Amino acid sequence: MQVKTYVERGMLVPDHVMTRLMMPRLEQLSGQSWLLDGFPRTLAQAQTLNSLYQLDMVISLNIPFETLKDRLSDRWIHPGSGRVYNMGFNPPRVQGKDDVTGQDLIQHDDDKPEALMARLRHYKDVAKPVIDLYKSQGILHSFSGTETDRIWPYINSLLSKMHTKPLHACQSQAP
Repeated sequence: MQVKTYVERGMLVPDHVMTRLMMPRLEQLSGQSWLLDGFPRTLAQAQTLNSLYQLDMVISLNIPFETLKDRLSDRWIHPGSGRVYNMGFNPPRVQGKDDVTGQDLIQHDDDKPEALMARLRHYKDVAKPVIDLYKSQGILHSFSGTETDRIWPYINSLLSKMHTKPLHACQSQAP
């Protein structure tokens, strides 16, 4: 509920809220492999995570702003369920309507192009110290591109080399 109030207002979730949510979940996965998506997002979050866990690797996806803008500005959501549609590669069967309920889809204000570009610029500024930290620790693996089908095989190969145990995913909201 706390995260929802920030997200609905188009704000980034504060570090203390994110770490308070993520750390107990990671503690539950102690002794298992896990993959985080969208966390840590700030240096404070990274420092908290590093104080509790030894990370094997960090993957950074370098996607051009224009590509992100195109993908995210095509994102539409069914507010009742959270189902996400993308007009470019996962459109609803009926334009503007949820496939399951037939109810209207919405686009968050922060997914509209002008707000999105400001959000992405802010994210880049905030993420740079996190990237620098993990680069200095020698655990950063960066991948650049615009097409998932071209980037994924490299990431999958890297992950396959690292772990043979089942992987648990924890995802936070994208920038």
